[in-house]
Amino acid sequence: MDPKVTEATQLFGRFKAAIVRNDFPTSTNLLSQLKVMLTGFKSLPPLFEDTPSSVHELTLARDIYEHAVILSVEMEDQDAFERDFFQLKPYYTDVGGRIPPSPQEYPILGLNLLRLLVQNRIAEFHTELELLSSAALENPCIKHAVELEQSFMEGAYNRVLIARQTVPHDTYVYFMDLLAKTVRDEIAGCSEKAYDYLSIQDARQMLLFTSDKELSEYINEEHPEWEIKNGFVYFQKAKEVAPSKEIPSLQLINQTLSYARELERIV
Repeated sequence: MDPKVTEATQLFGRFKAAIVRNDFPTSTNLLSQLKVMLTGFKSLPPLFEDTPSSVHELTLARDIYEHAVILSVEMEDQDAFERDFFQLKPYYTDVGGRIPPSPQEYPILGLNLLRLLVQNRIAEFHTELELLSSAALENPCIKHAVELEQSFMEGAYNRVLIARQTVPHDTYVYFMDLLAKTVRDEIAGCSEKAYDYLSIQDARQMLLFTSDKELSEYINEEHPEWEIKNGFVYFQKAKEVAPSKEIPSLQLINQTLSYARELERIV
């Protein structure tokens, strides 16, 4: 085996061990060293030169970038996730049949779809979805992300929050927690606009918390302007801080009728 490949393999072993220990500074440092070493392998993208150790080099590089993606999730670093995912993606799309498929491919592709959904990048979500094969679309990790997007677009927020309990892979928990927070914030914003107050039980059910303690902690952290007293949650202070703007309905109706008349004259 090429001495460079042997050295990279040994360094990769140390990198994986550091991830297991949750030693993020060491993991980040070793990953930087590994990425520099990979630049010396001509069999890797974009060159794809045929070398005696090309299969081993391609497999090693793919494994390194897969672990880099997982590391970025554990570090809760979305920028690093995007950077490492795009470095990994050619090993799924351009390598062809040079190396065996990775068991981590579909979980990571699904994880990327979930990231795009969390970041509200719906157009990119569908673009990535169009690039997947029919077999990939049947994978539980991919189906999980697709069903989440459908629930989100339908406004079925309860299904989004319940899906947190049925994640197909442990790495999905971070993005699911972010998505759940986004959904709860959306429900909370609508609630304070629609109601003057709610009973604690109704507020807990609406925000899909399992206990009054969880509801109280959420209010204290995210909506300190809400008031809890006598078994009710009051939104009056929130309305005073950000009063609702009235919609000029009559003006809009008159403008619409005017546009309709002008269109009739043109036709």
